[in-house]
Parts: sequence; C-alpha cells; structure tokens
Amino acid sequence: MGNRNLPRATIPGRPGVSSNLTPSAAQRWNPDLRAATAEDPEVATVSVLDPIGADMWGDGVTSKRIAAALRSIGDRDVVVNINSPGGDYFEGLAIYNLLREHKGKVTVRILGMAASAASVIAMAGDQVLIGRAAFLMIHNTWVAAAGDRHAFRDVAAWLEPFDQAAAEVYAARTGQTVAQIAQQLDRETWIGGGAAVEQGFADGLLDSDVVESAQASADLSPMAAQKKLDLFLACGIRIPKSDRRDLVAAIKGGGTSGAAPANGTSGAAVAEWAQGALTKINSL
Repeated sequence: MGNRNLPRATIPGRPGVSSNLTPSAAQRWNPDLRAATAEDPEVATVSVLDPIGADMWGDGVTSKRIAAALRSIGDRDVVVNINSPGGDYFEGLAIYNLLREHKGKVTVRILGMAASAASVIAMAGDQVLIGRAAFLMIHNTWVAAAGDRHAFRDVAAWLEPFDQAAAEVYAARTGQTVAQIAQQLDRETWIGGGAAVEQGFADGLLDSDVVESAQASADLSPMAAQKKLDLFLACGIRIPKSDRRDLVAAIKGGGTSGAAPANGTSGAAVAEWAQGALTKINSL
C-alpha cells in the first residue's frame, strides 16, 4: 500500500490536556532492542527508538526532530526503525503526517515495539515490516486532564474524533472495518508479529538478523535500565518492588544479580542516583 492512500490526521490542540503512554507499554518496552549495526550507508534512516514527544529533560522523539531529519534526506527513500512504547499521541499524529507526505518510499521496520502513538507512526509506511517477536499495541487516546465533571465530559467528547481518526488510519492500512478496529481500540490490543501480518497491520516479517539486542541475556544494559527508570519518573508510573530492585542492579552494571558496582566512585555515584530515583518513584 502506498502511504498516499492513507488518510491525513488532523491535530487540533487543547489547553490543559496532555497525552502520555500507558503503564503497560512502559513496563514491556525493552530499550536495548535496535537495528543491527550492519546498515547500508546508502540507505537513509530515521530512528524512533524512544518515547514519542519531549519529556521534561528534552529527550524523546518529536515531530520537529523528524521533520528536520526528513528535510536533510530530501526526496530519497527512507527506512524508519521503530522500537517505542508510545507517548504523546498528538506528536505521533504529526509524525505520521510527515512520513505520509514524504516524497520518497517509506519503509517502516518495527524492531521491538510500536505501541500507542508509535503504532500510528508505523502505519505511514509504504511498506511495514515487523519482527516475529515484536508487537504493535493499539488503544484509544490516553490523556491526563484536570477539571470538574463538566470539564471531563467535554474532554471525553473532544477525544472521540481522535479515536475515530486512529480507527480510520488502521482500517485503511488493514482493510478491516472502522467498527472492527474500534473494538480493538476499546480494549487495548497487543498484536504479535505474525498476527500483525495476518491482520494487515504489516506487510511482512523482518529477517532475524535485522534486529539485535545490546544484551545477550534478558537482562537490561545499564543504559537501558536508566532509560526505563527515567521513563517511569517522567510519567509518574509506580512499578513492583522486585522490578525496582532489578533496575537498580542493572544500572549498577550487575544485571539482576544485585552485584556491587565495579568502577569505584563512578559506580557508587550511579548507585546513589538510582536509589534516589527509586525513592521518588516510591513517593508517587
């Protein structure tokens, strides 16, 4: 399917409403998954390997950053590598529009996860390929808002067109009806690689050598563990005590074994930062 046949998404803003990722996506995201290093230097690539939207520290994948990358690429074909738990849905729609309107061929590769806003971005590809062990996750627009009952009724009504727009995008890609897609959005649906191809969300499976992990085991690398901890803090997500301890151990460089830091003062400083971060999570 050419991305020119996909509907354009409208993005009206609203003061006092912010979009964010779901706790389930944040907890299941593995930041260590990435594209294999043996990339063709002649192929232009765009990476969507973080939450969507800028956090309080300025990190994250934004439409501004993607627009700049596409300007530098020009009219050439582009490969978009995705491993993201989602995030700001409105930024996701903006990035979807940018990729949809790109003049070159857009090939999307879902390496690990394309959840929530990232799944909308994935739909903009002329060709969508997904790892056999990767996942798409689709759901209704997830936001945070403040106000009285009248304000919340108003926000709920305001959100309906966004859910309708997402359903139309997924339906155009898959060939399913908008009503069928809406049922999946209502219950937060996780779709594995093979099922994504069968249901039309993706066109094919990635070769196994396209995706690699920074870790040979299931443990997170220190950098990935710190990234997840930052994410939980930014989103105000509480996690089980066992998971918190595993993240601290991984940040120290000891996997989930709880080993002491191996780099003297530097390791102690990292451990102190991690413990302070966990204290903040526990206070949420």
